[in-house]
Amino acid sequence: MAEHSRRGRLRRDTNPGSRTPVLVIGLGRFGGAVAIELERLGFEVLGVDTDAKRVQAHTEVLTHVIIADTSETEVLRQVGAADFSLAVVGIGSDIEASILTTAALVDVGVANIWAKAVTESHGRILSRVGAHHVVYPEHEMGRRVAHLVGARIVDWFQLDADFAMVETAAPQSLLGRPLSQLDLPRSHGVTVVCLKPAGGAFRFPGPDTVLQDGDLVVVAGPSVRAERFANLA
Repeated sequence: MAEHSRRGRLRRDTNPGSRTPVLVIGLGRFGGAVAIELERLGFEVLGVDTDAKRVQAHTEVLTHVIIADTSETEVLRQVGAADFSLAVVGIGSDIEASILTTAALVDVGVANIWAKAVTESHGRILSRVGAHHVVYPEHEMGRRVAHLVGARIVDWFQLDADFAMVETAAPQSLLGRPLSQLDLPRSHGVTVVCLKPAGGAFRFPGPDTVLQDGDLVVVAGPSVRAERFANLA
């Protein structure tokens, strides 16, 4: 087990004012992106991977990185996983390692475990062995792209199984009238959350806001209604 550090000893306390420590296991495309973004957001990250090249690639961007096989409970204890309250398992291609690592994290007492799944059956097993949150990044991105392809949707945010936020160009048929008159919650089942005039910045609308040609709007509502709104002419 080899360790690389760029900031000295990793703090594993969660006292007010300290950088919250997070253990990220698996530094591939998903895990690496999660780890780097957590660092950017102010977390203190310990990254772990079995691949020396991946570990080396993250030595300058993560607090600590370690080469280790985390599928064994004893190795996780040596890494200090028991001192962490939050861990992310980003292993995807090796399903067995993903499951064993998640189970080992449960064994050492990590209180909040996020794990990546590549299939529904993989996700069910992760939940059964103790993962508190299971995410399906490829599946979720695939659904998001499907909504964007061939539609007038600029971006799509799935907030719940049947509720979404959609960014789209203001429909031509709704231009020139204030939102109070359009009454979109009643007429189309969506609410305008914010809008961006052409060449301007996003802002919150009021009842007197008038949609103009070139405006981008973000609406929220049931998924079917939100998508139907984005496809209005």
